Amino acid sequence: MASYTYDETGHMALFFIITVLFMVLVPVTLSQISLAPRGEIPSTACECSACVEKRTRILKREKGTFLRPKVTIKSLFIILGWVAFGLLAYKVSTTKIDNKIYDPFEILGIKSSTPEKAIKSHYKKLSKIYHPDKVKLTGNDTADSVAARFVEITKAYKALTDETIRKNFQDYGHPDGRQEIIMGIALPPWIVEAHNNGWVLGCYGVLFGIGLPVIVGNWWFGSRRKTKDGVFAQTAMSFWKALTETSDVYEVVSAIGQATEWQTMAPGKTMPSDVLRSLEKTIEVELGPRWVRIRQQFQRAVGELDARWHSLILLYAHLLRLPIGDPALQKHQARVLLQTPNLLNALLLITTARNWSQPTIAAMRLHAYLAQGILPGSPGARWAQLPGLKKDEIRALPPLSRDFKDIITALEEQKKISLAADARKTVERWGRIEIVDAKFRVIDERIVTPQALVHLVMKLRVFPPKSAPASEANGEVGAENRPTVDADEEARLDNAFLNNPKDVEDLKSATSILGSAHAPLWPSNHKPSWWIVLADAKSDRLVVPPLKVTDVPFADPTRVRDYRLYKLKFQAPPGTGLFTWRVIVVSDTYIAEDAARDLQLRVEEFAALNADEQPKEDEISDPEEDSLAGQMAAMRGGVVKKRQEESDDESSTDEHEAAADDSSSDSD
Repeated sequence: MASYTYDETGHMALFFIITVLFMVLVPVTLSQISLAPRGEIPSTACECSACVEKRTRILKREKGTFLRPKVTIKSLFIILGWVAFGLLAYKVSTTKIDNKIYDPFEILGIKSSTPEKAIKSHYKKLSKIYHPDKVKLTGNDTADSVAARFVEITKAYKALTDETIRKNFQDYGHPDGRQEIIMGIALPPWIVEAHNNGWVLGCYGVLFGIGLPVIVGNWWFGSRRKTKDGVFAQTAMSFWKALTETSDVYEVVSAIGQATEWQTMAPGKTMPSDVLRSLEKTIEVELGPRWVRIRQQFQRAVGELDARWHSLILLYAHLLRLPIGDPALQKHQARVLLQTPNLLNALLLITTARNWSQPTIAAMRLHAYLAQGILPGSPGARWAQLPGLKKDEIRALPPLSRDFKDIITALEEQKKISLAADARKTVERWGRIEIVDAKFRVIDERIVTPQALVHLVMKLRVFPPKSAPASEANGEVGAENRPTVDADEEARLDNAFLNNPKDVEDLKSATSILGSAHAPLWPSNHKPSWWIVLADAKSDRLVVPPLKVTDVPFADPTRVRDYRLYKLKFQAPPGTGLFTWRVIVVSDTYIAEDAARDLQLRVEEFAALNADEQPKEDEISDPEEDSLAGQMAAMRGGVVKKRQEESDDESSTDEHEAAADDSSSDSD
């Protein structure tokens, strides 16, 4: 019978702990290590002094310094986990294992194929060496250890030569016969000791009686408190009530300020009220009566000026570029700003669900105003995106300036060389979107029929302002260096993308994209994105939910396809006619850098299709005239199949066959 014992040394428990640690640490460590994949798309970043300084500051904050390294909870867990893994592995490797399988050949130091005569001869040699009377005690040897060694050698010899002992070894694996089987359980004995029962039961009670219900409860009630977009249900409700079909950017900002998230994000200690009051007074001076209306609307919607009002003040302080001296308030402002994209995305889902065009585009453009730290509607907002330009310098710019190249030239003429050089670096990595082409397509169809699946296929690329994105009279800039276009190959690639289920074309490894955009006032690195919006300008409604895209390639005159394909899918209107819509590509990073184009969708009747393009008539779809379904369809004026009349030849043949059958039966 086997007897079960607990692991006195804890050796088996160590193997279990090491296995669990290895299974957890390996994936966590691999996720922490960022390895650049082969064939990575080359990306660029803004190289102006403000952006370089911001990236250095972020890198210093994330990695820390040599004397004060940045240690996160995840990195600390990984370090301590691998240290524990190494110590446990060393303990296991240095622990002596006593439960070895009894092997007399190993004890005697001979092979298993050694004959009995050679075994006796070898035993005699070992007896002369290890007999207690022949061994001189040296080092750590004792009389007992020497005697035990000789007894083990003798027992091994008899297990191979003595008939009875050898039978015990063959049957039970040991010369002494049946042995007690001990099964070790990988638990240290102190867990089951009587004087520790209270502590063990207490730990189990806290873990399963309190900890597990709390975790499940938080998950359950937390999932009910939030929507699938990750915002509180109260926040979504406030967005639903605060927005209208004609809401502008300022109303979108006020709706964002009513989010419940600001109350949960409020710091533990009270924010400095004197600094907030000073900021609010400055904002009121800048905005005037508009700020008074914002405050009144906020009080009517929320009821009290709590942490949500403070967050709204910090948002407007960022848009007005007001300095904040308190470090704690600066950190809280950064947290508020980093939370706004998630709230704006949730707000966009509400506006797109209602097909509202104006508040949807306003929310999209608010992303850019927040990224650049510029108040919506302020004069010279487009030029204020350039680094280092103050309000006075913007007012001093020529009023007829239309592009960034004019601004750089004006700065050079005003002897502001450093500002001009910084602006030039910014413009070299600017993200001005260009619509190369936009068409409505239907797979395998020449025209668009009612309720057909239509694809709006767009070709987009990014032109820095220095490259003059607009096509000139004799062709695009750099067209003389562009390779010859193969029309058949271009059509093949376009059709392949049209039949591809993906909404975005795969990028080639040689394509250059914009990585970190120019956004020096945004608290983190910002990767630019764009929304493709298809709207009906007459009804001010969205035709299809917008598509957010990123990694739009830079224009490259040395390549034929220096653009990227995107497509929007929607169902054509049920009626025929000519529909005039407008497609807008809105940037979430750059102000006044949107692209738009008017498109016309002509929906035609099925009769406009050729004979071979007409849908095949299904013969079994129409019921027969003499069936119940056919009679009901005929009453409704539907199409039914006529019952085929029997011809005279067929009827005479049938009569002749019937007469032949009668005559044969009479003769029988």
